[in-house]
Amino acid sequence: MDIATQMTQLGQRAREASRAMARADTRQKNAALEAIARGLEQAAEDVLAANCRDLDAGKASGLDTALLDRLELNPARLAAMVDGLRQVAALPDPVGEVSELKYRPSGIQVGRMRVPLGVVGIIYESRPNVTADAAALCLKSGNAAILRGGSEAFHSNQAIARCIEAGLAEAGLPTSAVQVLDTTDRAAVGALIQMPEYVDVIVPRGGKGLIERISREARVPVIKHLDGICHVYIDDQADEDKAIAIAYNAKTQRYGTCNTMETLLVAQEIAEVVLPPLAERYRQAGVELRGCPASRVLVPGMAEASEADWDTEYLAPILSIRIVAGLDEAIEHIHRHSSRHTDAIVTENYSRARRFLAEVDSSSVMVNASTRFADGFEYGLGAEIGISTDKFHARGPVGLEGLTSQKFIVLGDGQVRG
Repeated sequence: MDIATQMTQLGQRAREASRAMARADTRQKNAALEAIARGLEQAAEDVLAANCRDLDAGKASGLDTALLDRLELNPARLAAMVDGLRQVAALPDPVGEVSELKYRPSGIQVGRMRVPLGVVGIIYESRPNVTADAAALCLKSGNAAILRGGSEAFHSNQAIARCIEAGLAEAGLPTSAVQVLDTTDRAAVGALIQMPEYVDVIVPRGGKGLIERISREARVPVIKHLDGICHVYIDDQADEDKAIAIAYNAKTQRYGTCNTMETLLVAQEIAEVVLPPLAERYRQAGVELRGCPASRVLVPGMAEASEADWDTEYLAPILSIRIVAGLDEAIEHIHRHSSRHTDAIVTENYSRARRFLAEVDSSSVMVNASTRFADGFEYGLGAEIGISTDKFHARGPVGLEGLTSQKFIVLGDGQVRG
């Protein structure tokens, strides 16, 4: 069977399953999540053995250390996957929630009801835990899912998929509610993103190249972010201790994440106080600093920042630093160079904090907090399927509510319009 026919049939099954998922109640969805969790616990040996096959193949093909780390499953990571499924089961079910119900002069009641999106296609790389996480979020939000993991995690994903299929069957839900592609053919991705009749939204999770390709070629709406060029601005009315702690954490708590700070902006009136001690802490952590001329005067030995540095997501222990005249120049720099992911201000001035919140157009804007908090779990969403820097349909970390939409409902008692 050719890939186009295979994907069409898969899409048809997903569309049919989405109708059954929309009817499923919370008890049934939670039962499926618990059954999948138990299945993973019981199949732990098989899942880890499949992962070893992927790791061996990855090492043979020359995957770098960072990718191998993302690919690897171990007992602790498998236990975390199981815990994640149970955490999603414990979350409130957004489907069917009615809000804003109001009487109109005609006597009808008008409100909104939260409903599933339908069929969610998720394309991701490396991490096999995404298979379980994505399945859990789509199931709880009443959607059907088509999952396409990276070829490097093929055996791991298929082992997890068998547990998902068995859990769905045990709960009396269609096994086609979550379909994990069993092909490594790259043409499958091209077909998946060109099926608006079967797929309602695509969520790509991976490198910038993958996301750019999906965004460029998709005929299906895409929830995505390309870069995480995140900023912290230290205002001249910042608390010095808070500023140093936040700027250090935002860069060094973890380097390879999209919510890691890549550019530090410092008001000139406080730069002489906070930059030297910060630079020393960064030096001890092994962070390479690249700065503007003014910052290089305060920190001898700092490399010169190029214009390209302001637009670079390093995902590495490298940081760009710029001294600015004040809040206006900081906001202007962010407008020019931010990827609209996460930006933060450190200040004790309430008015400036309010201005920053209002004028910085990013999916997460923070006051006196590290950018590393831009995360679905930290926001109380329980989990996230990704982060969106778009303005429609979802923005910021996308959890259960982001995998739903709303429709108007009207309740009447025989009213007719005159």
